[in-house]
Amino acid sequence: MFREIAIIAPGAMGSAVARRLTDHGVRVITVLEGRSAGTRSRAEAAGMIGVEMQRIAEADVILSIVPPAQAVVLAVELAPFLRSNVHRPIFVDCNAIDVRTVQRVGDIVTASGARFADAAIIGFPPVPDAVGPTFYFSGEPARELGGLAEFGLNARIIEGPVGAASALKMSYAGINKGLTGIAAAMVLAAGRAGATVALREELQASQPQLLERLTTTLPDMYPKAYRWVAEMREIAAFASDSPATARLYEALGDFFESIATDYQGQRIEIATIDGFLAGSTSQEK
Repeated sequence: MFREIAIIAPGAMGSAVARRLTDHGVRVITVLEGRSAGTRSRAEAAGMIGVEMQRIAEADVILSIVPPAQAVVLAVELAPFLRSNVHRPIFVDCNAIDVRTVQRVGDIVTASGARFADAAIIGFPPVPDAVGPTFYFSGEPARELGGLAEFGLNARIIEGPVGAASALKMSYAGINKGLTGIAAAMVLAAGRAGATVALREELQASQPQLLERLTTTLPDMYPKAYRWVAEMREIAAFASDSPATARLYEALGDFFESIATDYQGQRIEIATIDGFLAGSTSQEK
């Protein structure tokens, strides 16, 4: 049913999804103009074929997998090509954006004549011999997209309109990444008070599963923190009906921004968190 799928862009998730699809015989196209040598190499390794933007509109399915701030930008950029094309592809927004943002993207896409679906990607980029991640689809073409399961993607359908999948991804990310942010913030607070070893020992005694989780999720967060800033802002918008919740996620956005700055700089806070995970006192002040 899907002979050709376009993926914008070939980042860590996009290229891994492309590799899964190409391994199952799907032709995957993307746009490589202006991309770095590293990105081009990653796309090539995934079997992706570089084309012009106007050619993207001719694919059967277009998967938008970009940073949250680029979701609307991509839809606006692609709209003229979708409008001039008699083919009606399914444009799928897979980004970590608020329900109202995804509805805005949907309005742009459908006004151009294409079909639109909302998607939530839950899990890490796919790797060989593993099932994940899971793609949740909502909107009118969702059931058709369930056919992507034939090409190695773990596809699930949400019975609901555009926005249902985005609500899921906002809620899930709010819990999953929110816990990581809160844990990191408290580890740093404990470090400033000289209590990281005591905190670790107590977690080991009373919350061993949580501590085991943190040994993976905290280091994994460091290089991703810069991307989570915009995602926390989107979650704040999603939860804007509750001012207290919105403020919580705005603050988490600020926190991840500080971690991203530290990671790209002297890594003082990173060292404190690493010291906590190792049970060290060397980073306590």
